[in-house]
Amino acid sequence: MAWQAAGVIVYVVSHPEVLVDPAVPVPQWGLSPAGYERLQRLLVMPWVRSASFVASSAERKAVQTAQAVAQISQCAVHVEEELGENDRSATGFVPPQQFEALADAFFAEPERSVRGWEMAADAQRRIVAAVDRVLGGARLAGVPEDSQVVIATHGGVGTLLQCSLRRTAIARSFDQPGQGSWYSFDSSTHHVHHGWRRL
Repeated sequence: MAWQAAGVIVYVVSHPEVLVDPAVPVPQWGLSPAGYERLQRLLVMPWVRSASFVASSAERKAVQTAQAVAQISQCAVHVEEELGENDRSATGFVPPQQFEALADAFFAEPERSVRGWEMAADAQRRIVAAVDRVLGGARLAGVPEDSQVVIATHGGVGTLLQCSLRRTAIARSFDQPGQGSWYSFDSSTHHVHHGWRRL
């Protein structure tokens, strides 16, 4: 993994709670009232105000999260489509209990497609490359090396990225404790400062 910006602290934030609507494609789900309430806990973080670059997946809930951060930090939102959650279009919406069983299998067998889902190993490679592009874009934008980059994305994305940063096998034990969580890492050393913390 060749990060393109040295010394930048990267904050990985998963979107908070969403409005679940089986009739709407998952990438188009937006934040729920509870999600917007949790979002306020993010916006008072000191690193949000001092962020120099904000990136997001193209999914609506992540963009809404990024836009709130960008408004505070007075940055534009840079959308990187490859920061999206693993492709689950083969099944579409599934009820929560069934989804959790599929997610367990997704993390447990990263080289196998679960009911047509994108494999975890493939998703991880895509995500790492996407974060490389985000950091490269931050550098081209003139972001100082001692500044902060915020990436608004999804729990699965942040989990697969964190496993790569830690150079450990993909495992759900590194998953977020709930929607609306965050961690940070150093783009130069890849050191993860701490695991997921709930907002």
